[in-house]
Amino acid sequence: MSKAIEPRLDQILDFCAEDPVERVFLEDVARRRLGRFTGFAKGGRLTALCHVGANVVPAGDGCSRFAHAASRGRARMIIGDERAVDELWDELEPLMPRPRDDRPGQPVYAISEPPPPGDTGLRPATKNDFKLLLPACAAAHEEEIGVDPMARDPEGFRWRTRSQIEEGRSWLWEEDRTILFKAEASAWTPAAVQVQQVWVDPSARNKGNAQRAMRDLCRLLLERVPTVCLFVRPENAAAMHVYEAIGMQRHGSYRSLIF
Repeated sequence: MSKAIEPRLDQILDFCAEDPVERVFLEDVARRRLGRFTGFAKGGRLTALCHVGANVVPAGDGCSRFAHAASRGRARMIIGDERAVDELWDELEPLMPRPRDDRPGQPVYAISEPPPPGDTGLRPATKNDFKLLLPACAAAHEEEIGVDPMARDPEGFRWRTRSQIEEGRSWLWEEDRTILFKAEASAWTPAAVQVQQVWVDPSARNKGNAQRAMRDLCRLLLERVPTVCLFVRPENAAAMHVYEAIGMQRHGSYRSLIF
């Protein structure tokens, strides 16, 4: 059995290039030199890679081999390609607390051709939008994850929300201080942008705002990268309808375990 290695950046980038949509988070973190990685290689090329931190993200073949490394941290979430997560969890489950939620079969969507314009007021968020966006981002997080981030880690969540704005990874469409649409980028590489936390104020839902704004967001991002992608809970039929209506196509499935 081969030994785990600490992979070089060039090895990680070559590995992620094999599937830049599935592995967009891994590539983004590696390029920004923010995470800790372990991997397995054959002939100098990675066959499996895992980000080990608050988010454990496995990819590749034989991911059960990452169980020991993953068990040593304080993971809040295990997420990634469904097959890779299945392999890891089969080995890791006896070593970890019971997850609060297990979400298999989350469709991954991607689009590479600009959809028709939505003619919205979508724009990049600025620092002046922080006070308006913070409660919206917290509401989106709680709806998606089931945890109020302002109760769990208020200072950390404020910092992350502000950082997304400062890094140009946050967009919104608002009228009269009502957010008709907002979204952030959870990962950004030369090959793809992964969108997350798509949210519309409850008073503005079921009016076509999400579909129109998603078209404009994809058009904006596709001027800069070849592909826009995201993943969604399989029971969220309304969101899947929006993504399919603007021309996004299925690109595999994720599984996430939330602790």
